[in-house]
Amino acid sequence: MEDVKHLIKDHYIKYASYVILDRAIPHINDGLKPVQRRILWTLHLIDDGKQHKVANVAGQTMALHPHGDAAITDALVTMANKNYLLDTQGNFGNLYTGDPAAASRYIESRLSHLARETCFNKDLTDFTPSYDGRRDEPVTLPAKIPLILMQGVDGIAVGMSTHIFPHNFVELLEAQIAILEKKPFEILPDFPTGGIMDASEYEKGRGKVKLRAKIDVADPKTVVIRQICYGTTTESLIRSIDEAAKKGRLKIDQIHDYTADQVEIEIKLPRGTYAEDLIDQLYHYTDCEVTLHSQLVLIKDNMPAILTVDEVLHYLTDRLQGYLKKELEIERDRLNEKIFSKSLERLFIEKRMYKKIEEIKVFDKIHETIADSLKPYHKQLLRIPTQEDRERLLALPIRRITLYDLNKCDDDIKMLEEKLEQVEKDLKQIKRFTIHYIKDLIKKYGKFYPRQTEVGEIEELDKRAIVTKQVMVSFDVDSGFIGLKVSGPQKLECTNFDKLLVLFDDGSYQVINIPDKLYLQEGGKKPLYVGVADKKTTFSVAYRDPKTKIAFAKRFIVKQFILGRNYRFVDEGMVPDIVTTANEPVLNVQFVPKAKQKIKKLELSFSDVLVKGVAARGVRVASRPVKKLSLDGIPNDQLDLFER
Repeated sequence: MEDVKHLIKDHYIKYASYVILDRAIPHINDGLKPVQRRILWTLHLIDDGKQHKVANVAGQTMALHPHGDAAITDALVTMANKNYLLDTQGNFGNLYTGDPAAASRYIESRLSHLARETCFNKDLTDFTPSYDGRRDEPVTLPAKIPLILMQGVDGIAVGMSTHIFPHNFVELLEAQIAILEKKPFEILPDFPTGGIMDASEYEKGRGKVKLRAKIDVADPKTVVIRQICYGTTTESLIRSIDEAAKKGRLKIDQIHDYTADQVEIEIKLPRGTYAEDLIDQLYHYTDCEVTLHSQLVLIKDNMPAILTVDEVLHYLTDRLQGYLKKELEIERDRLNEKIFSKSLERLFIEKRMYKKIEEIKVFDKIHETIADSLKPYHKQLLRIPTQEDRERLLALPIRRITLYDLNKCDDDIKMLEEKLEQVEKDLKQIKRFTIHYIKDLIKKYGKFYPRQTEVGEIEELDKRAIVTKQVMVSFDVDSGFIGLKVSGPQKLECTNFDKLLVLFDDGSYQVINIPDKLYLQEGGKKPLYVGVADKKTTFSVAYRDPKTKIAFAKRFIVKQFILGRNYRFVDEGMVPDIVTTANEPVLNVQFVPKAKQKIKKLELSFSDVLVKGVAARGVRVASRPVKKLSLDGIPNDQLDLFER
């Protein structure tokens, strides 16, 4: 059993590592997942400037990617819709409507000019064997642009996920220049669907952004949605509007979707509803406003890492400078080799060294003769010639020797030396060279990538104010029903957020939500008071002990309650006669008649009674039995049920 546990643990760890490193999480160096990298490398190998059928690209990529053509095609379509690395022809789907791409046999793709210029250099690429060992594939591409932040990426691995937002191409490159010049910079997301963004809580990629669709008021009865939030489609947005309308949260008459190359969703409003009032409701109840959370999880040094946008950009800027420096060093060595080769060839022909080997029959002796002939000129050459160099001299055709132009050779060497001088200068000023390279990219490609998402502050909606509505609650005394859908003489105006407080004639009370229709007289009890449970209304109550007829008075405020739970405002068995919310009411007390009785009644002002908790016992009105209690001479049955 223990062996099985260890086996499962070992296999699970390997599986998790594979999913994280080789499938779901992008690499910081080139910002690509393995399937994307393999697609780009395949397109690079077959690139002839023409469009290639996506089905063909997927088939050839399968030599490097072991997960089938469907996964490859989906990844290629997704990458193509980012509009950076691939040129396309055919239906690649619609980013706004969510419509899928056509079948892979009908659509075509090739590398974009930007990809050709910035993503490939075999001299800078490390390779590893493919899954079956038949081919080599790049470990990462030597990308000279911050692809991981340009394109954005989502990925779900085992135990982790990544959500990296897309950013603006020009702003990223300008930030790299700021890094090289040691100046401050700020980078914010830029979503291809546009919209309005509040990035005050972005926190350099570790926080969140709030997005709103862009809504125009065409006329007082029409609103038009021009841009949608990233991660939504016109279909999902319309669905959310329909659902909100069905729940009564907003009122619409018609929705028309005219989206093609640009988003255009037209909403017509019914009578009594106006466009200005609808906009806040759309933001609150529908996908016209969304909050997106960012998490920069990526592969760095063959391990998953969580970084900020600034840290990623600093890393990629240093890497770009390293790439350019290495390219310059390679170019320097290439120029030096060309200068050496031409200088060696010039000496060989100008000094007629080829004449010395015309009569020699032994191959080794030929090499020895040429080597001896070149020794006096070693100081004029960049290095000592090798056997391979001598082989090239021996391979020179006689026609080239006889027609050799010394002046042209000198000109060529001079031109190469000028280039070499510039390369050496660039190497000494590599930071300046890198800035110049970035500026050239901005000049060449920046016009194709303007900012799509408008940056601004989004005020927090007063959600309660948006959804608060005045409602009328009615009570039918005869039937005992209360609610919004009840017709009765007793009416109470309140809002849909209010709770109702009901005091019953058995001394109990309850707080309830506003019902459509609710029966209040279950168990034979009847309501004495119905009002809004506002936690500040002062109640004045007079009640009697049915056995002793002794009367009590109390004042209280209902401040705490649980919805639907029964509470008591007078002790069990007591009979409440008066319940009022009037300001400083006066209680009329009529005593039980008695022989030789001098005082038959008295008046008690409730203002003399202290306001206490609802559970506190009332003060005794008098020590004599009470026959009747009334309020300022008003009979109890005439007190307003909804009195405030």
